[in-house]
Amino acid sequence: MKIIRWFDRHIEEALLVLFSSVMVSVIFLQVIMRLLDNSLSWSEELARYCFIWMVYIGISYGVKKQRHIKVDVAFMLLKEKGKIILTIIANLLFIIFALFIIRYGYDIASKLLAFGQQSPALHIPMGLVYMATPIGIGLTLIRLIQNLIKYVKALLGKGEIDDRSEAERVIENVRD
Repeated sequence: MKIIRWFDRHIEEALLVLFSSVMVSVIFLQVIMRLLDNSLSWSEELARYCFIWMVYIGISYGVKKQRHIKVDVAFMLLKEKGKIILTIIANLLFIIFALFIIRYGYDIASKLLAFGQQSPALHIPMGLVYMATPIGIGLTLIRLIQNLIKYVKALLGKGEIDDRSEAERVIENVRD
């Protein structure tokens, strides 16, 4: 159970650190190799693919931490229950969008895997690169459902929502 809880709390962070580390290391290695009048044919491609995966995993992380971009004008005009209802509606729309992206992203990735198309330098199946979309948005879907459950519980009076940012919580703890 501890492994599942850790996985739930830290999977995005672990993947983001992994992809960032690989990307930075490979780019650094490429710079060093160019200084030595040599060049790696595969480094930019690997860095690009790591960046693609980071983008899709980052969407999930943003949803998990509730840091995604949103327009707060209508949100600020509403009372507490209205804010919760608007957030639930927004999450439901995002879930519909995520399901659409997962379905078509998977279709594209599986077709590329079936065609056997490979990347030019690394010769990895391009379907694996394109799998970043359904996997990243799949993680996002899980986070959206978790948020939706939390907000429905709050609407029913069975839970609380702390909609302050992490920075606001830290500042408040420092003051106390």
